[in-house]
Amino acid sequence: MSTRISRRHLLQAGAGALAMQRAATATPPAGKLIVDVHAHLKHGDAEKTEYSAKDIVGVMDAVGIDRSIVFAMSTTTQRSITFAEKAVAEYPKRLIPFLYALPNYERPVLADIDDALTNRGFRGIKIHAGECRLTPYVIDPVLELAGRRDVPCLIDATGSPSVARRLAESFPHTTILFAHMGAYMSRDSGMIDAFIQVAADYDNAYLDLSAVALVFKMEEAVQKVGADKLIWGTDGPHKNPNLNTYAQFEMEKVQRLTIPQADKDKILGGNIVKMLGLT
Repeated sequence: MSTRISRRHLLQAGAGALAMQRAATATPPAGKLIVDVHAHLKHGDAEKTEYSAKDIVGVMDAVGIDRSIVFAMSTTTQRSITFAEKAVAEYPKRLIPFLYALPNYERPVLADIDDALTNRGFRGIKIHAGECRLTPYVIDPVLELAGRRDVPCLIDATGSPSVARRLAESFPHTTILFAHMGAYMSRDSGMIDAFIQVAADYDNAYLDLSAVALVFKMEEAVQKVGADKLIWGTDGPHKNPNLNTYAQFEMEKVQRLTIPQADKDKILGGNIVKMLGLT
């Protein structure tokens, strides 16, 4: 039996109930930034869908997101840098650039990554196991560099808690955000529990809450590892059912949790603000 649920199915199932509750859903108090840690200029879907900076900021304005971390995947490291630089040049006060780490057969990319982090204002690295094996001889130099440059890595480990544990343990000075609490839209509660345990066991391991199907696992994670280890994102933009509703739905997953408002504020922005030193 499949352990996945489609994004469209989840959104349609909850849309009516969420619409009725929006009026009662509190946003963080004034002065609390809402930051999306997971916004795609280029997606990893079958169409390799691209969104402009204008598209992303339009969604942010519509749903109340103050800042977004943006990156492009399914492309080379150098092109990902170009994508993000162009977007941030258009909206320097709203968008925060991450680059995409992907080995290149034609040339080494560590120098490009280091230059972007030290000279071009990039604040972190996106890594995806769907396009890059997370074995030591492939990805470890990137994690080591991230630790030296004191930038976080947002890693989609595609449902492998053993890989997540190896990375967290091998690179204690590198901050790692594991995307989707383990795997995109997964309904495998055991796998998600294993990722929560990694976050509990390692100070440098955090959980990205974008595209999580089992929303109750977010609340369990708060109880097990604390709100300080959870970082909110949308994994957007997405048109299911439309750009604004999708982002609002992702935000409401956190806003509707039965946890203190102070914890929601940390998850929706406070933690990444502190991590990156945002103002």
